[in-house]
Amino acid sequence: MADRIEEDPKNIGDNWAPQAWAHLKSVRETSPLIQCITNFVSVDFVANLLISAGASPAMIHSIEEIPDFAPKTHALYINVGTLTPGWIPAMKLAAMLAHDSGRPWVLDPVAAGASGFRLSTCLELLKMRPTVIRGNGSEIMSLFKGSLDDTSKGVDSTHESLDAVEAAKSLAKSSGSIVAISGAVDFITDGHRVVGAKNGVSMLQKITGTGCSVTALIAAFVAIDPSRPFEATASALSVFGVASEIGMNLAKGPASLRMHLIDALYWLDQATLLQRVNIETSGSKSVTREGK
Repeated sequence: MADRIEEDPKNIGDNWAPQAWAHLKSVRETSPLIQCITNFVSVDFVANLLISAGASPAMIHSIEEIPDFAPKTHALYINVGTLTPGWIPAMKLAAMLAHDSGRPWVLDPVAAGASGFRLSTCLELLKMRPTVIRGNGSEIMSLFKGSLDDTSKGVDSTHESLDAVEAAKSLAKSSGSIVAISGAVDFITDGHRVVGAKNGVSMLQKITGTGCSVTALIAAFVAIDPSRPFEATASALSVFGVASEIGMNLAKGPASLRMHLIDALYWLDQATLLQRVNIETSGSKSVTREGK
């Protein structure tokens, strides 16, 4: 894979846009192989988004294939969206192999608090130490509390991303994972540092699979910079958001936004990212509840 992407740690606040470009450029140059165990609803979107970014998706979920295939991959992405009992052993085996071999893996705990079956599966997967956990506010709060969400609306969050920041910090400390919360502002934390990625558009909420797809993009970015998953996660969320902003300029509604987002990600260039990436340290006055 690509060499470690260098940064000046003393100037990270000013370095996010060049860093985001460096991550995207590295994905395009190295085409990391990402194993995706994802849900039925988003599999097409996830695969096409990864390809447009320059990565190589592999939608391998059969437990019989995982021991042979997993060592060939550069990162693993697990999404529990359409969870069934038959898939859980494959998810656990893939996560265990990734962790034991030092390869990054990313968890999307879709609707974690909606049912006991779903929550217990996510908590079991947490034991395999995911590199990154990405969810909405409600999902992250359910994982942190380890309890069902009485207000759950399935995949739709009933909590703002900002409301879940403290839970995300605690979850990051207890799990050792980077935790990302999607929302009007996407927050990323390692338990100590917190940044907010402010790129994106509100119409993304009207397209199924956008959260699934951005989590897959996080896996691709972490694959090429595994020693810095915090920075790679922030970059992926911002790059996805920039692509959605460009796509929104051409879209007439949710369906065309999906298409134009994929196109925009494919054509993203350095100048555009340097101009548009908007990542800020949490606590600054401009990191607010405002919609995208």
